[in-house]
Formats: sequence, structure tokens, C-alpha cells
Amino acid sequence: MLEELQPTRQIPGEPRRRWFASDDLDLIVWFRDDDTPLAFQLCYDKRGYERAITWKPDRGFRHEAVDNGERLGASHKATPILVADGAFDAAFVSRVFADASARLPASVTAFVADTIRTHPNYAAQD
Repeated sequence: MLEELQPTRQIPGEPRRRWFASDDLDLIVWFRDDDTPLAFQLCYDKRGYERAITWKPDRGFRHEAVDNGERLGASHKATPILVADGAFDAAFVSRVFADASARLPASVTAFVADTIRTHPNYAAQD
């Protein structure tokens, strides 16, 4: 189950954000001044091949893999970064999110679930 992490570090110049986490998911949601969701990033399969789906109103969807910074032969672990990744299994991620979202605010659950269902791959894989 996704649970809110508090306090969530705020980034100067960015909209306010809230962070929710579970064993296998991380969800960051940015909010407008009126407290309605504006954008999100959902990281999934954290214990396997971690990927992230990000949606922002000005650019739409981005699907990326998380490079965890553990390169062979390096003496120190680097900071994780997002790198280009292949196809997004929107229907699968939608189901995983639905199973983990029972404790989220209803407005957050609806925003993320409804947005994922608009991804072009959702209808193709449903």
C-alpha cells in the first residue's frame, strides 16, 4: 500500500509536491496552488527493473528506466538517474497502481488512474 512520506522535501521554483511510497512503488504528485493535482511521476517495479512514468501537462508522458548508479567497477555508487526506456505497459501499471492506492487521497488516485488510462498504450494493451 502506498503511504505518504513526510516531510517531503520541496524544490524551490517547483509546485508543491507530495511523495507516497510502498515496497514496489514511489509516487510523486505536484499540486497547483488550489491543491488540485498538476503532474505526477510513478516509479514501479522498484525491486526489479525499476521504471518511471511521468506525466506533466506541458509535455505529456515520458517513460524511462531508473539507472540506479551501481555501475560495475566503480568505487562509489552514483546518483540514480532516469534514462530512455522502451514500451510502457499502461494496463499492467494501472492495475498495480489500483491495488496499491487504497490509502491515497481520492483526488490523487483519480488523477493518476485517469491519466494513465489516457496513455496510447492503455487501449492497445487492454
